[in-house]
Amino acid sequence: MTSTSPLPGLARFNALEESAARAALHEACASTTWAGHLLAARPYATAEDLYATSDAAMVHLTAADLDEAMAGHPPIGRPRPGDPASAREQRGMAGASATLRAQMLELNLAYQERFGHVFLICATGRTGEQMRDAVRERLGNPPEREREIVRAELGKINRIRLARLVGDARDDREGRPTP
Repeated sequence: MTSTSPLPGLARFNALEESAARAALHEACASTTWAGHLLAARPYATAEDLYATSDAAMVHLTAADLDEAMAGHPPIGRPRPGDPASAREQRGMAGASATLRAQMLELNLAYQERFGHVFLICATGRTGEQMRDAVRERLGNPPEREREIVRAELGKINRIRLARLVGDARDDREGRPTP
């Protein structure tokens, strides 16, 4: 199924009462502003229209909006208990060694101290080692550069979550339709 095919999940999303649609979007991204942009553009003809609206909304998020969105994400290596999406997205850390888990905890704390927020990466499809290496590399970024990387990573996460919301089969790493 491609993103331009009609999706039953997209039709359901379009038909939801505003409060239910807002709650569904909040599960994808904790930014109220982002959700407002997506709600205002309903109904969507295609999943690709939904993704494009999400991408456009990401560009306009303020620092406060990004902080709000990041507050909805647990640290890498510590998925939110009882949250299957969090566990699925952080699957690469599930079998990590005690050493790797300790490294991630230390790096997460260093990152949060440096930037004032959780380390955010589109963890879906990444190994624990890849996530560890990414946080190590990103610790050296200037805050402005890191904020833009966070924006891009959040956009990837949002696309994956929106695809799940509307039942669009997507490749987890790149947000492209699966063959």
